[in-house]
Amino acid sequence: MVMVRLQKFLSEAGVASRREGEKLILAGRVTVAGQVVRLLGTKVDPAKDEVALDGRPIRAKAKRFVALNKPPKFLCTRHDTHDRRTVFDLLPADWGHLFTIGRLDADSEGLILLTNDGEFCQKVAHPSHGLLKTYRVTLAKRLELETLKQLTLGLRDKGEFLKARRVRLLSTNNTRSEAELVLAEGRNREVRRMFKALGFRVLRLQRVAVGPVKLGELPPGKWRVLSRAEIASCLKPPGK
Repeated sequence: MVMVRLQKFLSEAGVASRREGEKLILAGRVTVAGQVVRLLGTKVDPAKDEVALDGRPIRAKAKRFVALNKPPKFLCTRHDTHDRRTVFDLLPADWGHLFTIGRLDADSEGLILLTNDGEFCQKVAHPSHGLLKTYRVTLAKRLELETLKQLTLGLRDKGEFLKARRVRLLSTNNTRSEAELVLAEGRNREVRRMFKALGFRVLRLQRVAVGPVKLGELPPGKWRVLSRAEIASCLKPPGK
């Protein structure tokens, strides 16, 4: 039996945000087993308790954990004021309750994780949890070993210290280079910012792994459900 706070149950069922759920509870619009509940600390068993809003039963949504291969030009946001395409356009219509774990900028591509499990999202996204993110980058000129060393030593950009955990040169010539970078924190546009600060133009940036979850052969625009083993590995404490 897993007990959760009533406002969290409402949020995970897609009824309202936690704050909005609290307002619904305080307004007396939510019942548990037919009884009005106004106490915010009330806990329910999603598998057994009958919860209703304005008399309409609320069913707990199945938890989903999804890996998606984001194509370039798709946004990691639910709605866009300029009517641009988002990763949610690539998912089943009734999966609108999912949210992304972290983001990729519009020009980047590759692995995005999505879920409707708030606790899973918080653990996986937080830098202290230690999930490493792996990227492949294509550059518009030769990449020297000295530059690779600089990336692992770190550099400052806009007041932030940016650093790659590991860097591996995949190929290089006078007009084009490819490398693989592993990052621990994944700050906003970190890979692009590091290379720009070192005088490189990024031609392509693809995320190929988040912790134990690999992009593999998943085609652009397609998604798959994470395996139980992948979910468990993502939740392992750092160093385990």
